[in-house]
Amino acid sequence: MIKRDRGYALVPRMLVTGGAGFLGSHLCDRLIKAGFDCICLDNFFTGQKKNIAHLLKNPFFELVRHDVTFPYYAEVDRIYNFACPASPPHYQYDPVQTTKTSVHGAINMLGLAKRLHARILQASTSEVYGDPVVHPQTEDYWGNVNPIGLRSCYDEGKRCAETLFFDYYRQNNVDIKIIRIFNTYGPRMHPDDGRVVSNFIMQALRGEDITIYGNGEQTRSFCYVDDLIDAVLLMMDSPAGFSGPVNIGNPGEFSMLELADKVLCLTGSSSKLVFRALPQDDPKQRKPDITLARNELGWSPKISLEDGLKETIAYFRGFL
Repeated sequence: MIKRDRGYALVPRMLVTGGAGFLGSHLCDRLIKAGFDCICLDNFFTGQKKNIAHLLKNPFFELVRHDVTFPYYAEVDRIYNFACPASPPHYQYDPVQTTKTSVHGAINMLGLAKRLHARILQASTSEVYGDPVVHPQTEDYWGNVNPIGLRSCYDEGKRCAETLFFDYYRQNNVDIKIIRIFNTYGPRMHPDDGRVVSNFIMQALRGEDITIYGNGEQTRSFCYVDDLIDAVLLMMDSPAGFSGPVNIGNPGEFSMLELADKVLCLTGSSSKLVFRALPQDDPKQRKPDITLARNELGWSPKISLEDGLKETIAYFRGFL
């Protein structure tokens, strides 16, 4: 890697796209804490300045307002591509732009990595599996995705980004890493992003009815953000030639009713459950097989759902 002189040490420079978002901001924190220079790129469609405000005075942190659908040029050693709205209300607000963010963003960042001979990591998603008919999901499962549905802008955009990463690897020998992120939660989630953990917690804290879509028996697996970032860093540091994709998530599986019950218990809320129709193409079950992550990265999640929810609830109380 290229080394840059701070006057006392030579350090690599990292680029994080979507760096002011929920996951990206936690990643920036960890990179700065580890002693790297860090460029945070964000257009602030869903990212928030308050997520990285505490880093702005750090001389080794740089914030750049930029949309990854346009080329970006900088001298960096490693690229973490996290730019893309990830909750259904946000990515469905402008579905064309969502697809462009995944596809054009991948092309632009891969082009930068190619020019610099930099390693690049793609934050892909469990949504590439669609509404899976294989359970739990392994990395060799090709998925069950509706290409023309309301969620397709995100699902297919991320699938195309994975295609581009492997084509740049095969055609141009770009050093790539791909992770598939399953449901992740924790502090700095947007309180109104429409994801189930934030929805349930905010509704419970406000004393509102908790909205259950479908019969509540559909399942998800919830990974706390600190565990996720551990895996991101391990994947980026993994040996050359191991590109993934690798499932990153917590294999503990909970129904929506079980999650609602935990949130009610931990918040002490008296909110009632109300049931609504299941949205189009909403997956009925989602659980990662993390055998590959265990074997290749030595990673498995450590933080229980209850402990993670306590931290997340404490964060969301600040919005009341």
